[in-house]
Amino acid sequence: MHIVVCIKQVPDSAQIRVHPVTNTIMRQGVPTIINPYDLFSLEEALRLRDEYGGEVTVVTMGPPMADASLRKCLTYGADRAILLTDRFFAGSDTLATSYALALLIQKVSAEWSPPDIIFCGKQTIDGDTAQVGPGIAKRLNLLQLTYIQKIEKFDIAAREITVHRRAEGGIQVLKTKLPCLLTMLEGTNDMRRGSMEDALRGARAEIITWSAAQAGITDLALCGLKGSPTIVKKVFAPPARAEKAFQIEVGDKSLDAISESLIGELLTRQPGLEQDFKKAGY
Repeated sequence: MHIVVCIKQVPDSAQIRVHPVTNTIMRQGVPTIINPYDLFSLEEALRLRDEYGGEVTVVTMGPPMADASLRKCLTYGADRAILLTDRFFAGSDTLATSYALALLIQKVSAEWSPPDIIFCGKQTIDGDTAQVGPGIAKRLNLLQLTYIQKIEKFDIAAREITVHRRAEGGIQVLKTKLPCLLTMLEGTNDMRRGSMEDALRGARAEIITWSAAQAGITDLALCGLKGSPTIVKKVFAPPARAEKAFQIEVGDKSLDAISESLIGELLTRQPGLEQDFKKAGY
């Protein structure tokens, strides 16, 4: 069994600042990390490999410095790491990114074996679009299962997988055939520490690095800024709240009395809510 995991190296969002004049993200001096959502996908891939055998290939598109994130994945236990890097990819939006990664995965399939499962995080913390995973699935003509919170059953003989998908109003239990693409939710597992053997192997391992030409990407008009129709008009920090939280002293009041106090205070501060409650029949 061959599993491919797509990751992205992103700026640590806890340390990102917005320039007060240009309203652009200031990346200078901001450390980079593996997109946290991608780690849940990597751990799930490693669990399947440990139980059913096979190998896990981790891929990413980014600048040469992204090899640090790939090496980190090797220390967790991934079998192979591939970096797709080229100046033609600079400025790629989700459309151009999914195009390049889909062709990269096709190249991986030709070099080793077609993946049975492709894992992605549900989204990245620097874009929050959740578009790249489904975009890859569409380009590779794969069945896709998004927002997965649990793999219920994996039948390698029947080549079927059953998952729990979070949806509005509840959980969907879905089953599909392999190959497929899954995007994993946060909190689905706990990332392992990795063994000492994997840590040493990751430190010594060679990161496979391909350019656009080596990955078989010939139509460069679909890459980078040229292939990115998305335009970011403005980036800004949300204004600070002018109104502070208020506190109600409840003492030894009953639960009903506390509820009445809260509702009364809420209606006083938000008078329009009373009419909304009346329209709703409350």
